[in-house]
Amino acid sequence: MSGASNRLTKIKDALTMNKTATTIPWDPDCTIFPTRKELPTIPGAPPEAAWVWGEDDHIGRLNLLTPTRIKAASAEIKTGEVIPLDLPLNVPEVPGFSREQFKHKIKVLAEGIAYDDIYELNTQSGTQWDGFRHFAHISTNTFYNGVRATDIVGPSANHRDSIHHWANHGITGRAFLLDYYFYAQSQNITYSAYSAHGISYADLAACGKAQGIDIRPAAQGGDIKVGDILLIRSGFVGQYHNLSSAERKALALRQHTVDPATDGQRYAGLKQEEAILDWLHDCYFAAVGGDAPAFERWPTTEPWYMHEYILALWGMPLGEMLDLERLSKMCKEKKRWFFFFTSAVNNCPGGVSSHVNGSAIF
Repeated sequence: MSGASNRLTKIKDALTMNKTATTIPWDPDCTIFPTRKELPTIPGAPPEAAWVWGEDDHIGRLNLLTPTRIKAASAEIKTGEVIPLDLPLNVPEVPGFSREQFKHKIKVLAEGIAYDDIYELNTQSGTQWDGFRHFAHISTNTFYNGVRATDIVGPSANHRDSIHHWANHGITGRAFLLDYYFYAQSQNITYSAYSAHGISYADLAACGKAQGIDIRPAAQGGDIKVGDILLIRSGFVGQYHNLSSAERKALALRQHTVDPATDGQRYAGLKQEEAILDWLHDCYFAAVGGDAPAFERWPTTEPWYMHEYILALWGMPLGEMLDLERLSKMCKEKKRWFFFFTSAVNNCPGGVSSHVNGSAIF
């Protein structure tokens, strides 16, 4: 038995004994981890929970961004060119999901001499990281690593799963873009980013193949390394900018409903299917994100949400509404889809989410 396989066996043995995953945390520098189907049962946790980094862990898969992996990721920097990945704070003009519009005011400190800014905003109205406090595993009402609503709001509120833990760790590593919107156009596949168009694993695999990327994890013979950061372009930002202000507003103000049978807000995104769940889990991405408002197809057509798995069960940061337009152009020009990625998370103790404040560096 190889050393890596032997280590994996020891990890799984420890987790299936009368010990919890928080008693013996996994080693983030390991290169082989259980697949989704191999995940051990954790006493007191929902099925498929991967709460494996310690009882007091609040950063989840960001544990995979170790100094060794970050140093290796720096090899992706060839020219030093930087592509910012955040939309302006006032975009979208009218946010979806009944979220508040961004408001900006200048405060005069000394007329003609000194000024301040005052921002009023919802951090999830535009380019955002969904933090672990954002979405629970619905049937058990548990957030990542056993956090409850009483940890987030009310007299017993504390800093478990707070976004500032991400800020204190940092998000920096190797990332890659799957430009599905560009691929779809090349294949004469047309859809509206404001429709519930589902992007399947087969779609992403074909997109990756067209880009010269085997999207399977390295453990299965693919090109994806443990700790990589996934970005998917589904076309929302580009289509948003091609609409009139009135059209954007009307689409954003559609009813916020989770019933796919009724009229309401619709957004293209990853299809809720087992193959997608297996892939997202088994690649051991440190974080995932895209340009779509929900990342997953909205609303879901299944009795579950991908958010439940990504955030609550696996502890994987989830980015939405990143501006991937310039990045798409750069990747095509350079014929390079991997790059160095960095994100400065808002250091807000008790916070739910953050702007991405991200950049791709070539």
